[in-house]
Amino acid sequence: MEVHMGDYSNMASYYDVIMTSGYYDYEKIVSSLISETPFEQVLEIGCGTGLILQELAKRQPHVAISGVDLTQPMLDIAQQRLKPFANVSLSQQNVCELTLRDAHDLAFSYGGVWYFVIDGDKEPFMVSHIPDDADNHKGFERVAQCVAPGGVLLLGIQGPHHNYDTVISNGMTYSQQIDPSPIGFTKHYYLKDGAQTVMAQTVNYRTYSFSEAQRMMAAYGFTYAPEQNRGNLFLGFKKS
Repeated sequence: MEVHMGDYSNMASYYDVIMTSGYYDYEKIVSSLISETPFEQVLEIGCGTGLILQELAKRQPHVAISGVDLTQPMLDIAQQRLKPFANVSLSQQNVCELTLRDAHDLAFSYGGVWYFVIDGDKEPFMVSHIPDDADNHKGFERVAQCVAPGGVLLLGIQGPHHNYDTVISNGMTYSQQIDPSPIGFTKHYYLKDGAQTVMAQTVNYRTYSFSEAQRMMAAYGFTYAPEQNRGNLFLGFKKS
């Protein structure tokens, strides 16, 4: 089975410059991750080029850190970035077929396979890079097998999506355009160097209401645990 979440191989060579042009604050993300209960084994679901794991490994050199991603070109960059850290292991894996030897006491995803959008005081809703509902269930079932009983799953929080364009640190213009779809929304990503388009990518996202997301996750042993939330960066779920 192959789950299509967009052709990220096209994006891989530009990912770092986009993400480090103010898209995410990696020091803040990691500070949030390590702010609560200590952990010994941590898993990032959708680690991309390893930007979060690099910051995490610098600060937690004695923690066993694993990262998985679907896209090999992203992982190739991550492998080079994380070479200095003996406590980090990476593997190319489809989350719907995820197999890992160890049970982790913390798993997280920030802008990866799943995340939540919160708009002011409105109820959160979950966004999935996986458009098929059955595959989302398979994904959570597999993740549940990789999280130890009593462990925590943290899913990142983002603000409301909107169309925009911005000039990034290399002088190129990065833009996003969003269209509604029957299952959620479609997002078109572009990177332009003057009039030339150097990257174009379209991703179909599925959305779930907060209650739908909780029911799906509960079927695989994850219960919403507000005490595990990390400010405005992560919602927390406890594994039974």
